[in-house]
Amino acid sequence: MADRSLRGIRLGAQSLQSEEGVVFHERAQHIYQCTSCGRDTTMTFAADAEIPEAWECRTCGAEALLRIGEGTATVDHSEDKVARTHWDMLLERRSIPELEELLEERLAYVRARRGAGEDVTVGKLSA
Repeated sequence: MADRSLRGIRLGAQSLQSEEGVVFHERAQHIYQCTSCGRDTTMTFAADAEIPEAWECRTCGAEALLRIGEGTATVDHSEDKVARTHWDMLLERRSIPELEELLEERLAYVRARRGAGEDVTVGKLSA
């Protein structure tokens, strides 16, 4: 293989396809205004696409709202799900007295393994 050379072109250097016969889909540009930093973001969508009322701001990551005329679209967040934490899921399965009992059992087990020399203090659980 050393005496033969491989020939080719650089990746991305030139396209081997032409634009003959290509029909571009109609496009429409929509402007989104950030609710936090106030910057405008212009997005291009297909003309027949359903346009989202909110987009993520490219600058700060906050919610940007679709501009409609002089104002912006209103987004209803009433049906958005709130993220549940581990504590929330735990409270769905156990009550606070049950959790305190389990904590005492585990602490007794840890104390027994460590020996009576070290004291492990406990506070009350709070919701």
